[in-house]
Amino acid sequence: MPAGVQGESVARNYAEALLVLARKAEDAKGWGGMLRQVASAMQQDLTLARFLESPRIAADAKSAVLTKALGDRVPRLFLRFLQQLVRNRRQMLIPVIADEYDTLLDASEGIVHARVTVAREAGEAEVAMIGQRLSSVVGKQVVPHVAVDPSIIGGVVVRIGDTVMDGSVRRKLALLRRRMGTVRA
Repeated sequence: MPAGVQGESVARNYAEALLVLARKAEDAKGWGGMLRQVASAMQQDLTLARFLESPRIAADAKSAVLTKALGDRVPRLFLRFLQQLVRNRRQMLIPVIADEYDTLLDASEGIVHARVTVAREAGEAEVAMIGQRLSSVVGKQVVPHVAVDPSIIGGVVVRIGDTVMDGSVRRKLALLRRRMGTVRA
């Protein structure tokens, strides 16, 4: 479910609000886990996603179903948070809010997530080494999320937030090509 930049901004605001509530309840990780479970259920259960998404079903009916399904399993404030999302017609952002929540919680604990692109499949040891090297460069614990893209030819491309570190062979070849083009001129 792509949220777009505006959706991510709104999701971050909701995630920040939920994190404040979770910290007051002294269970930030637990609330994050509950939110992740709701988000996973939405992504895995097409019927649930369609029910929550449908404009034909009143917000009160959706809230009643949430109460019946979660009422005795989650803290009352957490349930009220979900119901407020439904009233504000933001329930389809729950998966994005869960991602933002995890990011905020990790950041508060000095953990950052990096999207790492490599040219070929990386083993566990190699991923661990990448994580250690990035941690030493960034000065925080870095959790690498590795994706494979053979078009980078070799090396790695790392994205941490808005920062991109491109050490790919493709980029180095492009720089060399530009330099060679300016030498001839």
